[in-house]
Amino acid sequence: MAKSQQTFNKKEKEKKRLKKRQDKLAKREERKANAQKGADLEDMLIYVDENGHFTDTPPDPTKKKKINAKNIEISVPKKEEEEDPGELTGKVSFFDDSKGFGFIIDSVSQERFFVHVSGLIDEIMEGDKVMFELEKGLKGMNAVRVKKI
Repeated sequence: MAKSQQTFNKKEKEKKRLKKRQDKLAKREERKANAQKGADLEDMLIYVDENGHFTDTPPDPTKKKKINAKNIEISVPKKEEEEDPGELTGKVSFFDDSKGFGFIIDSVSQERFFVHVSGLIDEIMEGDKVMFELEKGLKGMNAVRVKKI
């Protein structure tokens, strides 16, 4: 006696395929039955209220706002250039010669700025008073062109 060529898994897959096909046909028939061919234009319109939500009622004309077309900006406004403060003065709070980096505290704003050995003009040590300029780096502002006072 030979075994059946169809396994349980094949039977289940075939049942799912048939069920899916029947569901698809049922949905198609439902769409055909509920189709509104030649429906009124007013029934198909949708409105947006003053809060930006969709609604089927027309907006209230008393809440309408008059907007001058000349005031509408289509482009992005230009970013104002930041003023370059020039040379700043500060004090070296930390500097590691072996690693080649450190931090400078600005004497006016008390902000800490990163300094790398590549941005040095003179050799510096902790506690030295220095003059420096700022440059935008990857993680914030960096002190460059650092000179000892």
